[in-house]
Amino acid sequence: MATTDTNPGSTPDFDALAVGDVVAERTVELSRDSLVRYAGASGDFNPIHYRDDIATSVGLPGVIAHGMLTMGLAVQPVVDWAGDPALVADYQVRFTRPVVVDPSEGATVTVTAKVGQLDAEARVARIDLTTTFGGETVLGKAQVRVRFA
Repeated sequence: MATTDTNPGSTPDFDALAVGDVVAERTVELSRDSLVRYAGASGDFNPIHYRDDIATSVGLPGVIAHGMLTMGLAVQPVVDWAGDPALVADYQVRFTRPVVVDPSEGATVTVTAKVGQLDAEARVARIDLTTTFGGETVLGKAQVRVRFA
C-alpha cells in the first residue's frame, strides 16, 4: 500500500483552526497484495476480498477492499495531523460504495480532511472526511472528532 501525503504532521493549534480549513490530504494506492496483507492482519479472509469469481457471484463488480481497511486508511491522515491518536475522541462513517481493487491496476483512494465544526468551549474540532475512489465518494458522513487540551 503506497501513500502520498500533503501534510507530514505538524502539531495543530486549535485556536488557529477555521471551519473549511483542509488539515490533511492523502492518496493511497491499494493492490491485491494490500488486501492479502490486511486479511492476514485482521483475520478477515472473506473471499470477496481476493476472488473475483466469488465477488461477482454475490453481485459485486469484482474483488473489493475490506470496509475496515478503507475506514482505517481514511482516518490515518487525521491521526497523523493531530500528532497523537489519543486525541481522536470519536470516528464514524457510513459505507456508501465499495472500493474495487483491479488485479493489475489496483485502486487509488483519496482522502481530504476538512474542519467541519469547532467547539471552542469543549476544544473539539469535527473533521469531515471526503474519501473517494474513481471519482465517487465511498464513505458517507465520515466525521472525526479531535479533542484538544
